[in-house]
Amino acid sequence: MDRIADGVELTEPEPAPARLKAKILSALLARQAETGPLPSLTHSHAHGRELCVFEQLVHIAPLGERSKSVNLLRVCHERMLAERFENPPIYWSGCPYVEFKKG
Repeated sequence: MDRIADGVELTEPEPAPARLKAKILSALLARQAETGPLPSLTHSHAHGRELCVFEQLVHIAPLGERSKSVNLLRVCHERMLAERFENPPIYWSGCPYVEFKKG
């Protein structure tokens, strides 16, 4: 094993591709939603998470907290773009997928 390890040249780690990060986030949220409701947008916003424009609309709508706890990313067109393109044409403020393409 030492001979093999001596022959391996280590390189700097590269960040994960934005597409992979998007797929992981989508899978984690889908898995979390299976076990119960997600934290509401009111809760998320109160704890410092920036909401995207669509989440902001749901957040200010006269809906109950249960309605504000659904997994909106399941129907988000930005999610579909982010999972398929390395540099998707999305620029919404507060969108987690936009953050992935930045770095």
